Amino acid sequence: MARVLIADDDPLLRGLLQHKLAADGHLVIVAEDGGEVLGLIREHHPDLIVLDAMMPVMDGFEVLRRLKVDAEAASIPVIMLTALRREADVVGALQLGAADYLVKPFIPDELLERVRRLAVPQQVQEDDRARRPR
Repeated sequence: MARVLIADDDPLLRGLLQHKLAADGHLVIVAEDGGEVLGLIREHHPDLIVLDAMMPVMDGFEVLRRLKVDAEAASIPVIMLTALRREADVVGALQLGAADYLVKPFIPDELLERVRRLAVPQQVQEDDRARRPR
């Protein structure tokens, strides 16, 4: 079971994602706007973030920018889930450090597979780091 932070301002989408991910065994944390994300990361230490680009307070690109310069949060994989489909948006998010990019409307089971592929629980990551030679 992984801890997944969902950041999206659409309550219906948050509910759908929360239901789908929880049914798959994940612990789900939700944020309604980009301003909440950084605090929730420090509080809950998610294993993965599903991040919308267009949110109030702070957009997803700025959230991603700040995550990737934060020593504690930089290694958390981020899946951008957004309606923005221009090449510049996709490439820009990947250059900022997004692990994946999915355009709305999307197939919920496809997102679930992408989460499964990227969400490595924090304990496993810590165990792997401890085993690496220094």
